[in-house]
Amino acid sequence: MFTLRQRPPQPGPTPALRPGTGEQAVVSLAGVWKTYDGAVPVDALRGVDLRLAPGSVTAVMGPSGSGKSTLLNVAAGLDTPTRGTVVVGGHDLSTLSQDALTRFRRGHVGFVFQGYNLLPHLDVVSNIALPLVLAGRQLDAGWAAELVGRLGLTGLEQRRPGELSGGQAQRVAIARALATRPAVIFADEPTGALDSRSGKDVLALFLEVAHELGQTLIIVTHDASVAAAAEEAVLLADGRIADRVPSPTADGVAARLVELGR
Repeated sequence: MFTLRQRPPQPGPTPALRPGTGEQAVVSLAGVWKTYDGAVPVDALRGVDLRLAPGSVTAVMGPSGSGKSTLLNVAAGLDTPTRGTVVVGGHDLSTLSQDALTRFRRGHVGFVFQGYNLLPHLDVVSNIALPLVLAGRQLDAGWAAELVGRLGLTGLEQRRPGELSGGQAQRVAIARALATRPAVIFADEPTGALDSRSGKDVLALFLEVAHELGQTLIIVTHDASVAAAAEEAVLLADGRIADRVPSPTADGVAARLVELGR
């Protein structure tokens, strides 16, 4: 566990939007259900409504099995809801074919995972450029240099993942997520594989760069200290949004999670 100063307040739209406000949202889920078939069907999401404003930082938390990962996968277009609509960056994902959805994710959605997901045979710059290469585009040299500089990777450009520390590897993954200037970045336990000090440093840098670029972040985490660095915590229980906590604190979120787990 670690503590971070909260991200400075920003002018403009509220960090997270309640359903039905009519304000602009970069991510919008309306009546989203996700049911996994089997001998006993499982409803992983049950009528989720969620609207998030551009530039917001939102933590998603909940007990094990609450639907956190499913929410991330559905909102990011990695999985298809059983019913309901998901709109990201003004695009209704339900209207896209699988090929179009793949192209959309490459250009409009960034991902940061706990395990970094870097290709071991590519150097730092090539890993950062990978989403653009897969989309048939090139990474602008100036933008690459800016990302490398902002994320403290100067001098490491030619190294491969095996030559990096965990914190350095995660900073490469963050740079890669930012490379396409996506509408939103989804981070799944982004500090989970790091020690406390490295996790604190990487998360602080992630939030700082995202703030400077006006980037929207959705962070799935089990760590209340990570959630405390967000502008709002969305708490899930049994596939539903059980609470939304603005300006969360580590102690407050942890206590609320204990209540939900009872």
